[in-house]
Amino acid sequence: MVQERLNVLIQLAASDNQVAEKEARLIHMIGQSNGLSREEVDQMLGNPAKPIGDLSTLSSDQKFEHLYHVVQLMKVDGQVFKSEIAFCQDIAERLGYKKGVIAELSSKIFSDPAITSDRDHLKKKTQKFLK
Repeated sequence: MVQERLNVLIQLAASDNQVAEKEARLIHMIGQSNGLSREEVDQMLGNPAKPIGDLSTLSSDQKFEHLYHVVQLMKVDGQVFKSEIAFCQDIAERLGYKKGVIAELSSKIFSDPAITSDRDHLKKKTQKFLK
């Protein structure tokens, strides 16, 4: 499950044809906080083409965490590309949300992972975007 979530983040990071250092750091932080070694994360970063699995089977908490991390990663390098927004919207739809959830979360999630948002509040806001 952790590998699938990181796979999505790695594909987002690579969607602009370059994984920024800040993106790689955030991916490592998420991977290691979920029990993966640095080497396992490095191996995944080296192979970003793995297909994205079925995200609809995740629990509602897992879907929200997935969405939160995708938006955070999109913003972490301080540059947001159209390709990244489109990718995030696609992931949101695969998770069962409407595309508009990305704009809602993007305005409330900070690019610095050290600054945390009120996740419970954000989770409640995302509920209105469920299909």
